[in-house]
Amino acid sequence: MPVPTHRESPTGSRTSRAHPLGVTLRGDGADVAVLAAHADAVEVCVFDDAGRETRTRLPDVELGVWHGHVPGLVAGSRYGLRVHGRWDPERGLRHNPAKLLLDPYAQGVEGEVALTPEIFGHVVDEDLEGDLAVADPRDSAPHVPRGVVLAPLPADLRVGEDERPRTPWADTVVYEAHVRGLTRRFPGVPEAERGTYAALAHPAVLEHLTSLGITALELLPVHTSTSEIALRRRGLSNYWGYNTLAFNAPHPGYATAAARAAGAEAVRAEFRRAVAALHGAGIEVVLDVVYNHTCEEGPDGPHLSLRGLDDATYYLRDAGGRPLDVTGCGNSLDFTDRRVVRFALDSLRHWVTEYGVDGFRFDLMTTLARGHDGYSPDHPFLVALGADPVLAGTKLIAEPWDVGPFGWRTGQFPPPLHEWNDRFRDGARRFWLSDAREIACGRSAPVAPGRGLPELATRFAGSADTFDVQRGRLTSVNFVTAHDGFTLADLTAYDRKHNEANGEGNRDGSDSDTSWNHGVEGGTTDPGVLAARRRSVRNLFATLVLSTGVPMITAGDEFGRSQGGNNNAYCQDNEVGWIDWDLQDWQRELLDDVRELLALRRRYPVLREAGVRRGSPVREQRSDLLWFSEDGEPMSVERWHEADRRVLQLLVDGRDRGETSVLVVLNGGPRRLDVVLPAVEGLAAFSPRWASTPGRAAGSCAAGAALPVDPWSVRVLATD
Repeated sequence: MPVPTHRESPTGSRTSRAHPLGVTLRGDGADVAVLAAHADAVEVCVFDDAGRETRTRLPDVELGVWHGHVPGLVAGSRYGLRVHGRWDPERGLRHNPAKLLLDPYAQGVEGEVALTPEIFGHVVDEDLEGDLAVADPRDSAPHVPRGVVLAPLPADLRVGEDERPRTPWADTVVYEAHVRGLTRRFPGVPEAERGTYAALAHPAVLEHLTSLGITALELLPVHTSTSEIALRRRGLSNYWGYNTLAFNAPHPGYATAAARAAGAEAVRAEFRRAVAALHGAGIEVVLDVVYNHTCEEGPDGPHLSLRGLDDATYYLRDAGGRPLDVTGCGNSLDFTDRRVVRFALDSLRHWVTEYGVDGFRFDLMTTLARGHDGYSPDHPFLVALGADPVLAGTKLIAEPWDVGPFGWRTGQFPPPLHEWNDRFRDGARRFWLSDAREIACGRSAPVAPGRGLPELATRFAGSADTFDVQRGRLTSVNFVTAHDGFTLADLTAYDRKHNEANGEGNRDGSDSDTSWNHGVEGGTTDPGVLAARRRSVRNLFATLVLSTGVPMITAGDEFGRSQGGNNNAYCQDNEVGWIDWDLQDWQRELLDDVRELLALRRRYPVLREAGVRRGSPVREQRSDLLWFSEDGEPMSVERWHEADRRVLQLLVDGRDRGETSVLVVLNGGPRRLDVVLPAVEGLAAFSPRWASTPGRAAGSCAAGAALPVDPWSVRVLATD
């Protein structure tokens, strides 16, 4: 007779013992707890090596959490969940026991999501179109991943508090990178390790980061993810990983083949060793995390985890009960519900305690702070981040917007959160690129608010108009580029996006990258155009590294990597998205210049803490940023408002600290000028330290003397 595909076991033993959500190993099996507040029953399904399934019904439910002890669920077991209950999608009731669901708390994942009709909770045809009103009876188990139960970490992998670098914010330099993209073509890394967690621990990778001066590696999502159906139909994948399936398990696809073959515990160990190696090199690890939406897409999307467990609790709905998407990704998690807040907090603590992660950058964080009346700086999730003893001491960075109503909230997140500063990004780009293009083409620079010297100076000074003095100007995480948008080199080589390879008719990606191709779109051999582009890259880098705030560099920008004008390479798991480390001479020169800039930031404390007066009451602080015009005189109110003014001197004053002062000279115009250095009491001379154009002077220059400054350039001098 045929072997049954599954067999029933007795109902799980009852217990009044409280236990955490997910799987907790105990005795002959494990305690399991699952939030399914609207369900009639929940079954834990354990699979043996032959794929046979044993189902155990959880006996108890308290406050919407089903729990019980499951004998035989041990370390290494592969398991899933089946949920019984009503099918009424319009009310958020999507229970369908034919669908195997991934435990939201699973710490390991095995298998992938197949693109078949069976993965949907409702009936669909071969084109994956169907009617939500009709539940699909086909078993999805052969087509979806299983969770894997993991044993406690062995002693040699546990996180010791003394291993963390704990770099002060003032000394922090963030480097945003993709695990595969950073290392897939990295020279010196064995082929079997390229593109993996193991590569992050390789000495060649660590040497590049440390020689550059990086103190924090911010990794694009490493939570287990899958690809959207539309991408898979085009033969592409969600390379960036902003499509989370399992929030507590490292993505198996970034582990070495050997680790994947060995199983989920080996994948966990490989990522943990990478974190430990980075710590050993003095580099913190910050994870880009996506708690604002999941991979289950819109209401007609696949039925993989949260949707089948408790759609009505986990996903955001409007006042009329209809699904509400404020992320642009098809769904949004509902942070008005305390249980969703707990879910995110539990996940964050897991990555800190289990893997030693040092911080998080929250994707579309406004969604995570939306209450019943919209965004609130007093949202329970934000309060918990600042109060939680595990999380409060980590580095927490908000992407302070989403696409919902009133979603742009830069400068409005409470401590201890720091924020991506899009105002810095836009102000720097406009000054050095889009406004410069107007001037180079013989037109007057735009005089609208947010442009010109006043805007650039505000960004240079830590965006004091955005981040109040009580929070401090180090709240600003300054960036010119990120994973999303043009690379720094492409900002100077393309006026338009070129995203044809994404298969969306070049409609995807931003249309407002404030870029300038310097007269030629894309590749060119014109030496004048190439020189101008490379000068602009250096000007932008200088603005980023020397400004008050925490600088974030996008991987590969330090030597001018290009994506061929693709400003939305989220689905390009290939040479477009991977960094090419075979550098040309000009790229090595740029890399050397960026290293010099970051070395200056380390050498001179005033560059890291301008406007930050440690140990002094706010009322006693005075500005240590002094502004001068090209004639060496202090900037007057009238001069600040001259629309065509493009030359500025910034003295980062170290006299009160007993430290070296640094002078930054900006010439954002088309003519070479003799700039008179400011004559300031106690500062006799300035020595050149860096310039964005060739031919740097070797000798010192007296205060009050004239210094030739090239057009479209930055010069850095110091008083030591």
